[in-house]
Amino acid sequence: MRDPQTILIALPNWVGDVVMATPALAAIRARFPRAAITGLIRQGIRGLIESCPWVDDWEVWPAKNARGRQGGTFQVAFRLRRRRMEWALLMTNSFRSALVARLAGIPRRIGYDRDGRGWLLTDRIPVQRDAAGRIARTRMVNYYGELAVALGCDRPGDRLMLHTRPEDDAVISARLEAAGLAGHRPIVVMTPGASFGPAKCWPADRFAAVCDRLVDECGARVVLTYGPGEESVARRAIEAMRHRPLVMEDPAITLSQLKSLIRLSDLLLCNDTGPRHLAKAFDVPVVTVFGPTWPQWTDTDYRLEQIVRIDVDCGPCQKPVCPLGHVKCMTEVGVEAVFDACRELLARRPA
Repeated sequence: MRDPQTILIALPNWVGDVVMATPALAAIRARFPRAAITGLIRQGIRGLIESCPWVDDWEVWPAKNARGRQGGTFQVAFRLRRRRMEWALLMTNSFRSALVARLAGIPRRIGYDRDGRGWLLTDRIPVQRDAAGRIARTRMVNYYGELAVALGCDRPGDRLMLHTRPEDDAVISARLEAAGLAGHRPIVVMTPGASFGPAKCWPADRFAAVCDRLVDECGARVVLTYGPGEESVARRAIEAMRHRPLVMEDPAITLSQLKSLIRLSDLLLCNDTGPRHLAKAFDVPVVTVFGPTWPQWTDTDYRLEQIVRIDVDCGPCQKPVCPLGHVKCMTEVGVEAVFDACRELLARRPA
């Protein structure tokens, strides 16, 4: 079979998943260096990946309407049909992405055979299942890597990769300089929110306590960031801190600028959320507080990550809101354990 001239890649819908897909994207570009690759992505996370060299052009999913419904399926399919795409690789698991590829008339459609969409695919990649027939838990970086292998690529591995834009680096450098942080070490970025849900958030006052100790005992300067919908948890962390952090607001930084901020920092402290994977992509140490989610799903054998968690009899439950109302998996994680993890990683950082 001849190599395609045009490839559509339907990218994942979450920040962390997109970053975990970057080894597969790099492998696809290496295997098809002359193909015109179009990425299909949500507008809100396009800034995460558009500066990277693996995709040539973009198609964006329409935003949800006032009722929260995702429309525009036929419009996207019509636009793609005009592009005359030859192959479609579906990194998303959605039925909708497979339907769009079929309506767009793309001859070869590759994706996992799940969620009732197998009949829309030409290349059905089987998913691993457990003894009960449920989809087995697998490392997401491998999950995306197997799709690249199905295209004839070398196995990608788990080295996450991202790129920043010079103009974003300049904006962040100027804001750090204006706050008196230029040249200061260490700089610790704190991200106390998580878009998945409140069960995934370690208490804001404990983030504050850890960061105050990093200032007092490690000479750190703290920069606080938060995403849409995370304003209240960020405000609680700010109010609980004795040492006022640099808060990236007025204006809030973009996702593209967040990459630059993390790349220029010495440590990231966060929940199991998207920025964690940005740190991995830039070889920045990261301490991640885990609660209701499985660490194995997002594992990449990253040597500069310390995961702090406790085992509870009710988890990991994978629920955005604790069904029992106590969130023991988070509230029983102590300040001392998280601070010790941060201090250890800062001590290991290069001079």
